[in-house]
Amino acid sequence: MSQYAHDQLAPTPSPLWLVPGTGVPLGEGVLPPEAPMDQEMVCRRVLPVTHDVVTVVLQPTYAGGVAFLPGQYVTLGVDVEGRRVERCYTVSSPPTRPHLLTLTIKRVPGGEVSSWVHDHLRVGDRVQVSGPVGGFSVVEHPAAKHLLLSAGSGITPTLSTLRTAVDLGDLGHAVDVAVVHCARTPADLVCRTELEAVAADHPGITLDWVCEDDAPEQPWSGPRGRLTPEVLAALVPDAADREVLTCGPPGFMAAAREVLSALGVPPERCHEESFVLGTQGAPPTPSAPQVPAEGDAVLPVGPTVRFGRSDCEVSCPPGTTVLAAAELAGVSLPSSCAEGLCGSCKQTLLSGSVEMNHQGGIRPREIADNKFLPCCSTPDGDIVVDA
Repeated sequence: MSQYAHDQLAPTPSPLWLVPGTGVPLGEGVLPPEAPMDQEMVCRRVLPVTHDVVTVVLQPTYAGGVAFLPGQYVTLGVDVEGRRVERCYTVSSPPTRPHLLTLTIKRVPGGEVSSWVHDHLRVGDRVQVSGPVGGFSVVEHPAAKHLLLSAGSGITPTLSTLRTAVDLGDLGHAVDVAVVHCARTPADLVCRTELEAVAADHPGITLDWVCEDDAPEQPWSGPRGRLTPEVLAALVPDAADREVLTCGPPGFMAAAREVLSALGVPPERCHEESFVLGTQGAPPTPSAPQVPAEGDAVLPVGPTVRFGRSDCEVSCPPGTTVLAAAELAGVSLPSSCAEGLCGSCKQTLLSGSVEMNHQGGIRPREIADNKFLPCCSTPDGDIVVDA
């Protein structure tokens, strides 16, 4: 078990993250780690959860099911008006059910993928799924006690984690997990009945909802308002002693950081995940290479990026990403987060090398196969891309 702990000073890992009696982390050993996930999947059900949340049940088309860790995410690709659009979603099902994959998706105003899923996805439709990616998991952050803190659709890692533990019969008295979820009204509480039943049946789980206001015909009698140090301290008095995993929209994440800091939670025990990034996934606008005035010395403007299949090349100014260079060259590459997180822009490097600063959107075996993420990579000399 010690091989999975942070170090000898780390708290003894809780049974929450281990398969009982085996010492194997949740999700590992369910399927071989190389079980394919990058594939088309078939929609089998679309289940309403709340007024603006649905759960999509997907069936792999490859034999053998899918493997992932609770808390990891995938990139969902759909065709919207003839364009491929991709967004990241945390898996809400547990890895103990490898033959179906579920994504619990909130409709985002103006969101191309979430709106398409809510309005157009039907049983029998096929979508592209790639991944899994990410280290936002109790497996990666073992501890004697956890706090799962979320808002909005950020509850999905909690769903996968608790469903995994329930499937493994792993929620006895030794488990100590506090779950705190914030929502606008009781009508926005995702999977409320299911999670309340889990908490009622397992003494090691505490569950608290915090709502800002009542819903029509649903008055709220629990903790009310936004998350504050006083609210969290009342719900989880020992928050400073827990490993904290926080997921939600940016405003909530910023508030949660302040709350956790005020309560004395060490920064190294705070882990975050959010897919609402900067400019809603738009790649950065590249600047055109500078053209010297007549009579000036002509200086090199940067390495050459050649796109092999498109049969074109462009000079890449210093600090310009390969994704931005592709736009300068008129080459269309898929892109979602533009921050090295989702992996949707993944390409193959045919020659040369790049400096890549990703945030978990690519796996080591893919890098070994000369894959890279153009959105967060700058050329280290001339390169050729298979695009």
